[in-house]
Amino acid sequence: MQHEVKQGMHTPASTSMTVVDAGTRWLAQAEIDGLEASTVMQYRQHLNRHVVPFIGDKKLAELALAGVQDFHNRLIREGRSRVMAQKATSSLGAILAHAMAEGRVARNVVHEHSRATGKRGRSVENQRKERLEVGKDIPSKDELRAMLAAAQGRWRPLIVTAVFTGLRASELRGLTWDDVDLERGVLRVRQRADRWNRIGLPKSETSQRDVPLAPNVVNTLKEWRLACPKGELGLVFPNGKGGVDSLPNMHRRGLGALQVAARLIADEMHPKYGLHSLRHAAASLFIEQGLSPKRVQALMGHSTIQMTFDTYGHLFPSQDSDQEAMRQLQARLVG
Repeated sequence: MQHEVKQGMHTPASTSMTVVDAGTRWLAQAEIDGLEASTVMQYRQHLNRHVVPFIGDKKLAELALAGVQDFHNRLIREGRSRVMAQKATSSLGAILAHAMAEGRVARNVVHEHSRATGKRGRSVENQRKERLEVGKDIPSKDELRAMLAAAQGRWRPLIVTAVFTGLRASELRGLTWDDVDLERGVLRVRQRADRWNRIGLPKSETSQRDVPLAPNVVNTLKEWRLACPKGELGLVFPNGKGGVDSLPNMHRRGLGALQVAARLIADEMHPKYGLHSLRHAAASLFIEQGLSPKRVQALMGHSTIQMTFDTYGHLFPSQDSDQEAMRQLQARLVG
């Protein structure tokens, strides 16, 4: 406290604002900064559902290092998942970081706690990460073949494009014919449609990318372009009136009905695989084809190579494959 006073950073508890007040200012700044509506909504849920009920009335100056773990543990005891508890704690850290930037608190106890327990925390978190499984998170090849064989009408071009390009659902919903070059066999990802059907920029700069098209995708899209509903936006996969199609409609009426026809499920309202599963399937096919991790990162639009490895690292060739490659290299050189 004396050090904070000398540095001119000390905020007495009597004048310190509460967590809920700081959180409200944090959300307001997020909106001013133009964060995506879905991101702001998620932050608001973290604040209102998980932070405020437990420590909303607490003064920022009263938050202590030991209290961070207590807050995290209490969330779990009260029924929150470990993942949600971690997200809520991270949001609390972001609230404190914003308050520090405004000079309303001298310490960010969440960040201090993360540094103190960082190595152990990352180790535990890595142990909890579940690998994507074929047949559960990723359709098997037989399941993909069944879906492609059963795909009819407006849903066939969507499924074919999703499986062979790995585009995100939002990118598929925002794709325009102007960004599809069927002569060159390339599509450009330049925009997306969010959950409120609003057209905007992709998630990040690396999400803006060119994706090569397999011959069957080119042929399928050539046929579809003649029958595609016309609209002002020029979308490739619009609804019946040419506007942005909703994600629930694609999942249930599209993927759900398709998986019933392919005999993968019995109830179209609960598809086994969503569009994100088809994105995983595309990535697994890229890897099986022998594309490098860096190329997979580029095609998937990941912001970092670490994201690619964290998600699909277990699908890349193992050390046994490396040994076989070395044996083949030797055989070609010296026999």
